[in-house]
Amino acid sequence: MPENILIAIAWPYANAEIHVGNLTGSHLPGDIVARYHRLKGDHVLMVSGTDSHGTPVTMSADKLNKPVEEVYKFFHEGFLEAFNDYGITYDLFTSTHTENHFKVSQSIFLALKENDFLFTKVEPQWFSPGLGKFLPDRYIEGTCYICGFDGARSDQCDKCGNVLEPDKLVNPKSKWTGDTSTPELRETEHFYIDLSKLEPQVVEFLKARSGYMRDTVLGESLGKINAEGLKPRPITRDLDWGIPVPVEGWDGKCLYVWFEAVIGYLSAAIEWAKISGEPDAWKRWWSNPAARQYYFIGKDNIFFHTSLWPAELMGVGEQFAEIFSDEKGIPLTLPHDVPANQFMNLEGQKISGSRNWAVWGRDALTRYDPDALRYYLTVNMPETKDSDWDWDEFVTRNNGELVATWGNLANRVLSFTFKHWDGHVPGIDLASLREGDRDLLAAIETGFQSVGALYDTVKLRDALKESLRLATEVNRYLDANAPWTAIKTDRDSAALTIYTALRAIDSLKLLFAPILPFTSEKLHGFFGYQTPLFGEQYIEEISDNLGIHTGLRYKPSVVGLQWKPSGLQPGALLNQPGPLFKKLEEKVVAEERARLGK
Repeated sequence: MPENILIAIAWPYANAEIHVGNLTGSHLPGDIVARYHRLKGDHVLMVSGTDSHGTPVTMSADKLNKPVEEVYKFFHEGFLEAFNDYGITYDLFTSTHTENHFKVSQSIFLALKENDFLFTKVEPQWFSPGLGKFLPDRYIEGTCYICGFDGARSDQCDKCGNVLEPDKLVNPKSKWTGDTSTPELRETEHFYIDLSKLEPQVVEFLKARSGYMRDTVLGESLGKINAEGLKPRPITRDLDWGIPVPVEGWDGKCLYVWFEAVIGYLSAAIEWAKISGEPDAWKRWWSNPAARQYYFIGKDNIFFHTSLWPAELMGVGEQFAEIFSDEKGIPLTLPHDVPANQFMNLEGQKISGSRNWAVWGRDALTRYDPDALRYYLTVNMPETKDSDWDWDEFVTRNNGELVATWGNLANRVLSFTFKHWDGHVPGIDLASLREGDRDLLAAIETGFQSVGALYDTVKLRDALKESLRLATEVNRYLDANAPWTAIKTDRDSAALTIYTALRAIDSLKLLFAPILPFTSEKLHGFFGYQTPLFGEQYIEEISDNLGIHTGLRYKPSVVGLQWKPSGLQPGALLNQPGPLFKKLEEKVVAEERARLGK
């Protein structure tokens, strides 16, 4: 029975290019799981977008001396190009700066207010006498009063991970360009969400996911709650760029980005449904207790997605704005899993855009094929601990595993077949398959259960490892049966071996497809199939009352269920094959390392 699967991926701030750490941290794993479920015949909705309202965006605009909207659109366009070229198949990659997102976020705010989960409080906030305005938290840096880190923001320390009280920050300084005045604390009024009222439900929610939610995720989430509880948190700020607070008399204040950005997963689904011509279609994933929601994020956002976002959804209850449905009392679906990844470093150091210590996503594609990059980002994915991008390992794995184990297997068998059987699959009698042939095909068929289970539980490194192991079994089978020499003395035996290998490769193509979609699609064509494995990806202009914005869209294939062993028929027509992957020269390592830090 097909399931409804929501793939929700972290929204990147519009202040920097996408690098390999971003890709392997959230976008690529989300795409791999989405592709698996599409092949499996499930109903998948994969959404994300550009986070255009956070203070990292305004800080970039401040440094560049450009309007915030211009800066956000510049980076947004870059995201669309990068994700499109890497094959990150978003049903909709949108933006938080849309009329739809404004409306949904304000509706969530009002529902929480109606349910008595919001209250107002006058609090001290940093104010710049020189600029004459309150400063966002990221514009204030100082020394963390908990761990002593010099460079902590006024609301959070990135070193120890603790949420901070602004008035306790030591030696605060303004980061606003040209602001030399000493910031001072002044009183201002803000809305808070009372998370303490929702703590019991959040704890129950987390404990119910024990057994399949990663230990790194569950442990951190419950550990923080056990240590300090869920405390009220402010959800508005004195800002002039963002979503206005929908309450009379609150002009000049906007919804806090941490509060409204996570709402984007819901608003993007609603926007997708609207532009797809099915306004209520979003309910399949958001008003359906059987739907499974997966949130792909980095480890720095775990608490927001496992505790704060579920708390928002629980607090809304049945009060979600009726403007988005003709039904009353819509229960919003809670996350099923949050398979957060750790961080990817680079050559033993933390990735740093300011030092150009990064492998930039779009730049890498000017020298390497997307599947070669997707392969290394998967085999080296930081699922349970930090990993390290190493250029020497990139070349070694590309040549030794991707090219030698999988690529050469497919190419040599197809090329040999095309030459010796006139572009057709050998026309054998299936009843004549030998015990060794049947054993190999049975072993490959088990991969649809074993590899499928690993994709389903988001153990993507293990899924790739198991797929490679099965490819190695086919290579061993070919070494044992040697059709290259048997063709000279026993053509019938060679035909049985080649048919068996072709059928195994046709199945392996699907096991690899979620990770290696470009070459799997190419291989699919070599086998003579007329319909594609996956659908069509494209960039589209979307219009609303805030203006025209562009989004990345995906149109699913209509082929249906494809996650099943090959049914390759003897005598089937093949197309002219060719190499799937490129062997890399050793000099690449020195060339790439020389680019770093410049």
